[in-house]
Amino acid sequence: MQAQRSPAMVGGGAAAVGSPSPATVPVRRRCEGTAMGAITLDLRPGNGVGPFTLGMPISDAFVQIENQPNLYDVVHVKYFDEEPLKLDFVISFPDHGFHLRFDPWSQRLRLIEIYDVKRLQLRYAKSLIGGPSTLATFANVYDLFGPTFPGLYDKERGIYTLFYPGLSFAFPIPSQYTNLFINGEVAELPLEFPDGTTPVTCRVCIYDCSTDSKVGVGSLMDKAVVPALPAGSLYMEEVHAKLGEEILFTIGGQNIPFGASPQDVWTELGRPCGIHQKQVCFKSLLGKHCYRDSHRGFVTCKSLNPYTELVIWKPNQALNSC
Repeated sequence: MQAQRSPAMVGGGAAAVGSPSPATVPVRRRCEGTAMGAITLDLRPGNGVGPFTLGMPISDAFVQIENQPNLYDVVHVKYFDEEPLKLDFVISFPDHGFHLRFDPWSQRLRLIEIYDVKRLQLRYAKSLIGGPSTLATFANVYDLFGPTFPGLYDKERGIYTLFYPGLSFAFPIPSQYTNLFINGEVAELPLEFPDGTTPVTCRVCIYDCSTDSKVGVGSLMDKAVVPALPAGSLYMEEVHAKLGEEILFTIGGQNIPFGASPQDVWTELGRPCGIHQKQVCFKSLLGKHCYRDSHRGFVTCKSLNPYTELVIWKPNQALNSC
């Protein structure tokens, strides 16, 4: 399922998150797969890559994409159409060779997966690795990140994975050298094979290291967890609704009575994530202004001044009305 360089969703079924109206979808300026050149992003083991930070909501990721249209102008959005809460939401950048994997329930970033290291150059401290000019070989990784514990070998995939806190590198092992390893066992990979070659990274994973889990390819990918929310976070806070009267936010303590003006809502909740006017609304021919708060999961709609309708939805579900 592919989207242009915006959070517009396409593909079978409803979109995973809100989509802009067709009039607001930017026109793609470059065809997918055409030469763009490798980009350089800062690598933060256990924290993130570039503007993308582990634990960030999917809505924040789309904001970053929108803010850099010349960089992220080809974006794929993937999700399981039949059971959207079963598998990760994935934002993929095919021209840059990496994925963002979001937990389907909380819609927060749990794993960054670089699957084509030649398309993305990483900056760590003051050194560069990856991209077409600086191959991410085992020797280069070892020199840059230093010694660590021996890695794990997956015989079925022929992959050797080296682990650092919040960071892992996977290396394909040529078939003639698989006898050097025992499946599933901790093993030491030599800096060079007997023929003088050194393996090149085929996959890099950045994940939260608070649980000491080893995250890599295959089933090891499932061990990546979403970082814990900071104390007092308002993300996905519990909201109590009294039909026809008011809603109460249990953590922030805000109270929004039915009939409050948009200015009152803004004062209580702060700046909204987005403001847009509905072009077509089946409930009214007058049109409505809708104020969307993607973090708390609600939209307020108005015809004149007071809001006349409050739509509450779970942040991990699509909004199909308003």
